[in-house]
Amino acid sequence: MPDSLRKRNARWLASNRAALLAASIGMVAAAAITLIACRGNNGPEVAPVSVTVAKPIAQNVADFLDFTGNTVATDSVTLVARVEGYLDKIHFVDGTEVKKDTLLFTIQQSQYKAQLQQALAQVDAQKAALWHAKTELVRYSGLLKQDAATQTEVDHWRFEKESAEAGLSNAEAQVILAKLNLSYTEVRAPFNGRIGRHLVNPGNLVGAPGQETPLAQIDQIDPIYVYFTINEGDLLHIISEYKRSPAQRNGSRVLPCFFGLANETGFPHEGNLDFASVAVAPTTGTLQLRGIFPNPDLSVLPGLFARVRVPSPDKRSALLVPGDAISFDQQGEYLLVVDSNNVVHRQGIKSGFQVGTMMVVNEGLKPDDNVIVEGLMQAIPGATVTPKQITLTPPPAPKPGA
Repeated sequence: MPDSLRKRNARWLASNRAALLAASIGMVAAAAITLIACRGNNGPEVAPVSVTVAKPIAQNVADFLDFTGNTVATDSVTLVARVEGYLDKIHFVDGTEVKKDTLLFTIQQSQYKAQLQQALAQVDAQKAALWHAKTELVRYSGLLKQDAATQTEVDHWRFEKESAEAGLSNAEAQVILAKLNLSYTEVRAPFNGRIGRHLVNPGNLVGAPGQETPLAQIDQIDPIYVYFTINEGDLLHIISEYKRSPAQRNGSRVLPCFFGLANETGFPHEGNLDFASVAVAPTTGTLQLRGIFPNPDLSVLPGLFARVRVPSPDKRSALLVPGDAISFDQQGEYLLVVDSNNVVHRQGIKSGFQVGTMMVVNEGLKPDDNVIVEGLMQAIPGATVTPKQITLTPPPAPKPGA
């Protein structure tokens, strides 16, 4: 800054110092007067905000536990060739549904038909030998009585007769084996199910000694299993619940359960538990359970992820509030309630599962509490409000799989 301009500013400040000081004193005095006026006049009182309150709904509900599991076929078999031979024909379309005893594969049969004929011929030969031995035994037994034959000759034909009987039994057994081997040349479905793709093409040698030849896999998926695990704490809880339940005391062992797939809402598939492992796995502290479910349209395939729900055998009385009335902060879940003096209070709770648009409150709520259901944004704990009482509509009792 040039010296001439700096000197000019200094002269101006010196000449106007008194005016600036007077202006500053005036502003401070005005602010003090305004503050005193504000302290002396509280202004009109603000009216309490209006909120809508309601008492919780008391309703009988059934507790449940949710798990995750996987779908598994009730029966699964890998079809293998049980006799050696060349694969002749395939009688199914890959991936289709097949019925029990449906013909699926044919292995070349000419060799096994010939073996059956050979076994049948051997049976006829043994029958003839047995007839001849019996005839000679009768003849020589008569001659022995007339002293026209020796005991050695009689014993010989008795030996021939018994040997022929044993030979006939062996030949008949060979017929059974030959028929069995011939039947193995036709591979049939052991049960109703869905078959996968064929693993061997016609013309290949299958069933070679010392090695298995998988031909295809067939799964039964109606009904279908769902396997899941339960931890130790939930297991002990369920055991205590079922011990106290009337159904268990009456001897009923049908325990319903439900499951839903990833693209389904709720738990639309209903079945029942049919298996529990005999011991808790010490490494994971879990017990394996299994549910069985009908699957008539074969829409549920093995290997899918499933959400499983197991309801409690008995219902209990619970308090329900609208889900929108529950708020959260660093201390956890809470409701805003209005006491008899119309003062808002924060009330910590522990919620349970959902019933329609309502939530079950397990702890922290009393039946006569007035819960704020509308106007939560204006309600502040410790403030006085004007409550408007309404009555909540009970939700319809849901199905356990809803």
